Amino acid sequence: MTKILMVCLGNICRSPLAEGILKSKLPSDSFFIDSAGTGDYHIGKNPDIRSIAVAKKYGLDISNLTGRQFNVSDFDAFDIIYVMDESNYRNVILLARNEQDKAKVNFILNEIHPNQNHNVPDPYYGGNDGFENVYKMLDEACIVIAKNLQK
Repeated sequence: MTKILMVCLGNICRSPLAEGILKSKLPSDSFFIDSAGTGDYHIGKNPDIRSIAVAKKYGLDISNLTGRQFNVSDFDAFDIIYVMDESNYRNVILLARNEQDKAKVNFILNEIHPNQNHNVPDPYYGGNDGFENVYKMLDEACIVIAKNLQK
C-alpha cells in the first residue's frame, strides 16, 4: 500500500482538500491518504467550513476529517509527503532526520509545474473565491498524481 500525506499550515484548508480530492481519485485498497499541519492551531478540529463547502460542491465530503500536527514519525509512516507552500516545506524539512526523509517531501504543484516549487495560496484569510481557486489547483495536481501512481 502506498501512503501519501498532504501538509499545510493548520490542516483545515488546503491539506484536507488535497486529501479528499486524492482519495476520490485512487482506490482505498491500494492507497492511504492523510493530511497534517505544521502548526498546532487546529488539532482535533474539522476543516474550515469553506473547504467543506467547496469540496461538497464537487461531490466530496471532507467534513469528518480532523486536524493533526505533522511529526517526525510521519517520515516513517508515509512514502510521499506533499507540502502546499515554501513555509510548509521548510518546517517539514527541519524535522527530517536524513536524506531519505527529505527525499519524500515535494511541493504538490510540482506535479503540474515540475521543479518550480509554486505555492498553493492559503485561502484562510481570503474570500470564498480563494477556496475555489485552491480546489481547482489541487484537483489538477491530484489528477496527475493519481495517473502517475496508477501506471
